[in-house]
Amino acid sequence: MIVAYGFANMLQSVAAARTTVHHTFDPGLLLRLAGHRTYLVGLLCQVVGFVLAFLARRDLPLFLVQASVAAGLGVTALLGVVVLKWRLPAAEVALLVLLFAGITALVLSAQPAPSKGLGTAGLVALAAALGGIGLLGFFAVRLHGAPGSVALGSLAGLAFSAAAVAARPLASAPSAEAFVRDPLLYLLIVHSLVGQLLLGLAMQRGSTTAAVAAMDAAGAVPAAIVGLLLLDDKIWPGREWLAAVGFLTTLAAVIGLTRYAAPQHHHQAATRPPERLVVGTVPAPDRPAHLAGPRTAAANRQPS
Repeated sequence: MIVAYGFANMLQSVAAARTTVHHTFDPGLLLRLAGHRTYLVGLLCQVVGFVLAFLARRDLPLFLVQASVAAGLGVTALLGVVVLKWRLPAAEVALLVLLFAGITALVLSAQPAPSKGLGTAGLVALAAALGGIGLLGFFAVRLHGAPGSVALGSLAGLAFSAAAVAARPLASAPSAEAFVRDPLLYLLIVHSLVGQLLLGLAMQRGSTTAAVAAMDAAGAVPAAIVGLLLLDDKIWPGREWLAAVGFLTTLAAVIGLTRYAAPQHHHQAATRPPERLVVGTVPAPDRPAHLAGPRTAAANRQPS
């Protein structure tokens, strides 16, 4: 699951960087992204990760599953080194070690148990959250650069978090018929589509790592809280401290990884050799990446 999400993050960011930047909350972006083979492969990886996460949510608490999804950024960082020739500073190696330690602590503290149902109030809350996320996305899409990446990535995380909350009790459906007839299934699908659209918009704004880190943080925390309070997620007695330390360590490592990936984005954008002018691009090497046409540093990182 973690590896699948790591591949998905990298491949989808490359495709989003090569697509014309959108300044409206336009679902058509998903269709345009689907025209990129790279995006489709990344989407396939995300679907694989989603299915594995869905199966894990049947018995495992959301704080563990969501933190594991967030840990995909660590795989993305390693893939950046191997495929995109990023540098791997000693501090980033330490963060990857912390990430592994945090996930290990969560695994040791999580007690498997089936989920409680959400009930009518839960369904209404998820539907209301969908409307609120969509409304905020309508305004957040007007932001540019890193603020836009963080705002849209955070909203994407909230949408995926709501999808995770819906998935936890849905995974315990007693039969295929009950699964298909459960309103949670359709709330899960719509939240996931909205999250995917918001993530694509966030990745276009020049800071893929900021977008993914914001998404992971916003996606992990609310779901973990709802799971513990409402869905009967359990921690082994006496290991509450271990769960808290593991969860905070994992999130801190994920956010910290963005500090070392983002400068490689800007360094490459500043040192890339001049290119032949093509209609529709602004290839000036000293322009910020999000203003430099359809190719951005997410697709062009090189060694310094």
